[in-house]
Amino acid sequence: MSAGDQLVGALARTAGRAVALPLGAIARHRGGKPMHPRGAVVDAVLERRGSAVEWGVPWLDARASDRVVVRLSRGAGLPASLPDLLGLAIRLPGPPPVDLLLSTTGRGPLTRLVPVLRRDTAAVYSSIMAYRSDAGALRLAALPDADGVPSDARELADHVARDGVRFTLAAARGTGPWQPFGRLLLTRPVADLDPDVRFDAVRNPPPGLVPDGPMARFRAPAYARAQAARTLKRRR
Repeated sequence: MSAGDQLVGALARTAGRAVALPLGAIARHRGGKPMHPRGAVVDAVLERRGSAVEWGVPWLDARASDRVVVRLSRGAGLPASLPDLLGLAIRLPGPPPVDLLLSTTGRGPLTRLVPVLRRDTAAVYSSIMAYRSDAGALRLAALPDADGVPSDARELADHVARDGVRFTLAAARGTGPWQPFGRLLLTRPVADLDPDVRFDAVRNPPPGLVPDGPMARFRAPAYARAQAARTLKRRR
């Protein structure tokens, strides 16, 4: 690792620790969720079909169909009439579980690294965070098949129950093009609109992918602080 990379990593960890303190305080007042406090949890099917690129990462190259749990949410919890940073979290049950956390971004080589506020749930979502792999630094994305999907939790659940929602899952190396490797089909909302499902993209990455880069180092202390707040809340 170069001196520049080490400096960026150190700055990211320092920033993460600094942000973790206020996030922990917010989490104590939001049921342990400093961000994305409200959302809709739905059942879904994740179909991995492989891609035109052979990544050398079995999880990306393999063909499989799995039932997964997806949570769609608004990052700041703003009213649905306002743009917000939308989140798409995917849990593939284990053991061990696999968690993907994607946020609304641009689609291009550089804009995929930039969070973008949206109102329409059918938006482009990117991991932003890079994964270290045998194929190099990879990022994952969910690309919508249509638009016009509400982001209000109840309206979103009704839309999924009525019409379903579909995304194409893709991977990209660095600033290279997105290469589709699978499909995500949202099928129906769970009985309880937003049960307490927790996701951790740093601790539960797909096999063969290691969370890396400034975003991973930034997220780690924030996750730890939020987890501590949830543990404290349960003890009370």
